[in-house]
Amino acid sequence: MNGLRPRIIELRQYTLRPGRRDVLIELFDREFVESQEETGMAILGQFRDLDQPDRFVWLRGFEDMPRRAQALADFYGGPIWKQHSALANATMIDSGDVLLLRPLTEQCGFPDPAAERPPLSQSTPPPSCVLATIYYRDRPFDEGFAQFFDRCVRPELAGSGAEMQACLQTEYAENTFPALPVREGENVFVWFARFPSLDQLSGHLSRLERSARWQDQVRPALSALLTGPPQQLRLAPTARSLMR
Repeated sequence: MNGLRPRIIELRQYTLRPGRRDVLIELFDREFVESQEETGMAILGQFRDLDQPDRFVWLRGFEDMPRRAQALADFYGGPIWKQHSALANATMIDSGDVLLLRPLTEQCGFPDPAAERPPLSQSTPPPSCVLATIYYRDRPFDEGFAQFFDRCVRPELAGSGAEMQACLQTEYAENTFPALPVREGENVFVWFARFPSLDQLSGHLSRLERSARWQDQVRPALSALLTGPPQQLRLAPTARSLMR
């Protein structure tokens, strides 16, 4: 990850043509990881959406918005993207579902990876999985919500087996690379948790459903602060995903 601790993070969800996800993943893992990081960005993780077979989800980070603009210009104007863009774009129906985010606090960003990224020869995905949960609100998530999350929600998640990785919220800065649009006019709070296996993720969700405190106290209080139900993404890391 080039030692970069990203302050700006993109959560990118691509809708692909039926049966083309593995084509994009093979190309991405082979050609688009190191080539993007060489421009100064961090490729944090890339995933198969376990509930949508034609959805590819990935995360990339930047030091700040001006460096984001420069890194994206360098990559998309560079030789690797020019060489492989036709094949990549041919797999996609939509690549515009992008949330621009920042860590809730300095301590809430993604941790340093536990191990180096697997080499190009690695073709077997890990057994672990990631849960991304997106909260929506009709106004920005403020310090009061952050305190409520840390005091009431996070302990319940941890107690039911969630290994929290990061808590992010909307970055409201103007998009510095308008050639790639991002979702605007939304207020989101996103937390990521890691699980050693899909069974352990399923166990976490089951324990929450059986928790009297979660059902009777925490979830109703949380729901009262949100606009609509949370969105959950169950994600399986690709063979070369750094987040795994």
